[in-house]
Amino acid sequence: MPDATFTRPDLTTFTRLDGLGLEVTGQLLEPDRSVLACRVVEPDDWCRRCGRQGVPRDTVSRELAHEPFGWCPTTLVLTVRRYRCKECSHVWRQDTTAAAPPRAKISRAGLRWGLVGIVVGHLSMARVAEGLGVAWNTAHDAVLAEGRRLLIEDPTRLDGVKVVGVDEHVWRHTRRGDKYVTVIIDLTPVRDGTGPSRLLDVVEGRSKKAFKDWLAERDQA
Repeated sequence: MPDATFTRPDLTTFTRLDGLGLEVTGQLLEPDRSVLACRVVEPDDWCRRCGRQGVPRDTVSRELAHEPFGWCPTTLVLTVRRYRCKECSHVWRQDTTAAAPPRAKISRAGLRWGLVGIVVGHLSMARVAEGLGVAWNTAHDAVLAEGRRLLIEDPTRLDGVKVVGVDEHVWRHTRRGDKYVTVIIDLTPVRDGTGPSRLLDVVEGRSKKAFKDWLAERDQA
């Protein structure tokens, strides 16, 4: 009897595109990158203006940088169907927000890979850009925006904080600009013996006012 823990080979699952609403339809292996042709799984053929069902009009392509495999940049080429409503003549594209934010050049899985590489793997932004196969500025803007969305703008990230540690840190080693920042960490896990400390924020400057202003911006809870 075959081992029940294994399933048949599936490139869509292996590249984690099933979680992005995509399905692989073809592959192209080049010396410096891998290209996967994909289609959007959900049809999305209902008019967003009048609610009537539309008819296929044509297709367009959208390219996204994806997480690398074997440190080889992976590019997704999405075939996106366009629909036209017979009732109101409205034209729209299939929804691809599950795969990537609007007008983004990197897939959501690629953004997560880059963010984990920076935070956990201590990779430089240059190495992340090389792995994704994009320009440094493209990786920098997209990965930092994803980190801000997941980490800084998380409304629950300060829940359970009871012990706060504060210290100054030299982050700029040049002659120009302020060299110091105030580092704020959560020491609650250390006090309770449940884990290591956790970084909460980094604030410009090292004065008492910098920390007081940070505290004033937090709610009472």
